[in-house]
Amino acid sequence: PWFCLLIGFSTILDYFCGLAMERSPSRKRSFLVLSIAGNLALLGTFKYFNFFMENFRDVLGVFGLDAGVPVMQILLPVGISFYTFQSLSYTIDIHAGRIVARRNFVDFAVFVSLFTQLVAGPIERASRLLPQIEKDRHLTMAQIESGVGLIVWGYVKKLFIADQVV
Repeated sequence: PWFCLLIGFSTILDYFCGLAMERSPSRKRSFLVLSIAGNLALLGTFKYFNFFMENFRDVLGVFGLDAGVPVMQILLPVGISFYTFQSLSYTIDIHAGRIVARRNFVDFAVFVSLFTQLVAGPIERASRLLPQIEKDRHLTMAQIESGVGLIVWGYVKKLFIADQVV
């Protein structure tokens, strides 16, 4: 559960960097650099720290040196690359002038943490996905019936086809 803090950090960082870019256009680039540095530091720590430290230790070993370089047992959070780059696309789009900073934190958090994309991709541009999240939705009985029908049909296919193949 503590991995939720990582996506929370990335979301909060980019939300406030986006707002700051609009409030201080003269410092837009600085806030973009802050966003990129913060997100890539997070990604680098959790995804690449052990890789680089193990290789550094191995290189020292070739020269007969044992520097006692620490290798931490860091677990890789699910979807960290996807939500890092998804969140970065927001600040990049604001910097480029493709979108304006969002005032609704919840809509932005939904954009960053959209679970269907976190584990499979593709990484969506904020300018393309945020308007869909912000759009008013009205649920009808026909849509509910269609959704339930699709769920049941998918279950039937899994039960009678996929389970028999394995």
